[in-house]
Amino acid sequence: MIKENKKQLIISSIIILLPILAGLLLWDRLPDTVATHWGFSGEADGWSSKSFAIFLPPVFMLITHWFCVLVTASDPRNKKRNRKAQKMVLWTIPFVSLFSSALLYGTALEAKLNMTSITFAVVGIMFTFIGNYLPKTTQNFTIGFKVPWALASEENWNATHRFGGKVYVAGGLALVLLAFLPTKLTIGWMVIILLVMGFVPMLYSWLYYKKQLKAGTVDSSKPQSKEEKLNSAILKGTLIFVAAVFLLVGFLLFSGHIDVTYGSDSFTMDASFWNPLTVKYDDIESLEYFPGNVEGTRTWGLGSFRLLLGTFKNAEFGYHTRYTYYDPEACIVLTAKGKTLVISGRDAAETMSIFNELTARLEG
Repeated sequence: MIKENKKQLIISSIIILLPILAGLLLWDRLPDTVATHWGFSGEADGWSSKSFAIFLPPVFMLITHWFCVLVTASDPRNKKRNRKAQKMVLWTIPFVSLFSSALLYGTALEAKLNMTSITFAVVGIMFTFIGNYLPKTTQNFTIGFKVPWALASEENWNATHRFGGKVYVAGGLALVLLAFLPTKLTIGWMVIILLVMGFVPMLYSWLYYKKQLKAGTVDSSKPQSKEEKLNSAILKGTLIFVAAVFLLVGFLLFSGHIDVTYGSDSFTMDASFWNPLTVKYDDIESLEYFPGNVEGTRTWGLGSFRLLLGTFKNAEFGYHTRYTYYDPEACIVLTAKGKTLVISGRDAAETMSIFNELTARLEG
């Protein structure tokens, strides 16, 4: 693969590094601190130095690019691979490098971009592109749905990848449509779409294999080669790992609670997955109830579809600490020792109850 695509490999590597040149040309116009990570809401929640933002992402992508190419080239079944599938490997990361750098520089130069919508649209287009190429792949250990049932039968492989290609195209188009929906709806649907795209084609391959066994077109008693045994073991381990990661991420994203404990001289905010915070009543300088959410950008902490915890920043309060539920109906803003704390209950009624209790403690 490397020898026959040497020219394209060189060109694609240069394209990956082009954002470095663009960053150097824009050096004087870029701020000293550049946003390099965005949360689910599309707001920036992570920053890096200018030099870090310009040099590290393209270099990391170049290393990833070469790793993918070398792994694909070392595949023992690579010789029969479709040329279009090889091009997909060669040109996916260059596209990602240009796209991500364009967004990074655009936001740094204060262009008004909806990061969530743009990301959904571009990722959806990329999955649609990949879906068109999946049916063209031949049996291999690096590209496609590398389940044992597909690798054991060329008929199963072709059927699985024709079906999987359709699933990827449909999933990609669905992600593009999510770009036009409110952020609250998009994240949950994104998780569902990605799970469908990842697991439904593998389920289809297994069902197809069972159909082949019933028809007698495959022999389940045929001993596996060393390559097939190794790939089967790797696949099983990968599936277990991915399933565990999805379960953990899903648990963190959609679970958790905040409890308020009132003591004689202080109260404590005790949140799931985060350190508790204790504030003395005598240290509270101001206390105010805010209907609706207090918008802010997370600079450090935990953000999920259930909780928002840690350090945040906005124009009104600057840097402040937050212990709230995601997009709360109401918030309490208090100042203690010159520091601002934003808290909330599960809903407006619970938040008002906390406010009344704190007010009573302060007046008492």
